[in-house]
Amino acid sequence: MTKTAVVLLNLGGPTEEKAIKPFLFNFFMDKNIIAAPLPIRFFIAKLIAYKRGNGPAQEAYGKMGGKSPLLENTLLQEKALQEKLGGDFKVFTAMRYWHPFAHEVMQKVKEYAPDKIVLLPLYPQFSTTTVYSSFENFHAAAKDFKGQMIERCCYPENSGFIKASAQLIAEKLKTAPAKTRLLFSAHGLPEKVIQSGDPYQWQCEKTAEAIVRELNIHDLDWQICYQSRVGPLKWIGPSTEEALEKAGREKVGVLVYPHAFVSEHVETIVEIGMEYREKSHALGIPWFDRVETVGTHPLFIDGLTQEVFRAVGGEQIPRICPANFKRCGCACV
Repeated sequence: MTKTAVVLLNLGGPTEEKAIKPFLFNFFMDKNIIAAPLPIRFFIAKLIAYKRGNGPAQEAYGKMGGKSPLLENTLLQEKALQEKLGGDFKVFTAMRYWHPFAHEVMQKVKEYAPDKIVLLPLYPQFSTTTVYSSFENFHAAAKDFKGQMIERCCYPENSGFIKASAQLIAEKLKTAPAKTRLLFSAHGLPEKVIQSGDPYQWQCEKTAEAIVRELNIHDLDWQICYQSRVGPLKWIGPSTEEALEKAGREKVGVLVYPHAFVSEHVETIVEIGMEYREKSHALGIPWFDRVETVGTHPLFIDGLTQEVFRAVGGEQIPRICPANFKRCGCACV
């Protein structure tokens, strides 16, 4: 019998208040996040972790009890996927910047002694700052593994993900006023990351377009925007704040769907659900709501199951990104 380990890869988050600063330090120490020589990166990471850990990050996590729910939510997805895959598979969860780290999870994987490992990021769209970083990190932890390692790099138009997203949005739209704009809000990136060949923005656009097609609503008012902008660099846009300001000027209601996230965490619960809600009220937006992430929606779990089966079945995944995206993930070839 062939045994396959499936490792869900996610960002991670502080599991208690005292973990906020070390989590932030780990995040900004990643060379895929800050491309600076190690000594400079160390100093920057320390500085940001101290400032944000005593300021905005501490305040944001404080609104959720001083911790992130991301691990709890990911473990629920792990359980749901395990139930779908059955006994020839065992699902694990590895986080990039906080426990359980890749090296901790790899110890459990070794005990399971699989023939294959499937790395399945919980990021539908590929970026060097998320998927590539997680792959790189896990490969370092699994350097002694002798079996087959399979990377499933991205699935921006996975049918289960798209259908689950459309169902959740459609349910919210039932209670929305006639003049409502659907905002697809993804985490932003500095423009220089995209210009270097990262396909993230292109894939985010494809996800939104696929969901709109699935919704099949005549004259749907929708827009893509990007949240969580920090620092002095120029970021991809428009920002979610700019999209809200536009909606305020035009006096249309707003429904926000975070189409690049599949689990609830600080950016969906606090940034969208609280901060953008308050901003909407201040801007005079007549109606505001947010759509929850797909989480353990059965259709999304079906979609993840499909991705695993495609990976272990040796299916050649056709390249989906245009040729100019040289940093496109390894499975898109």
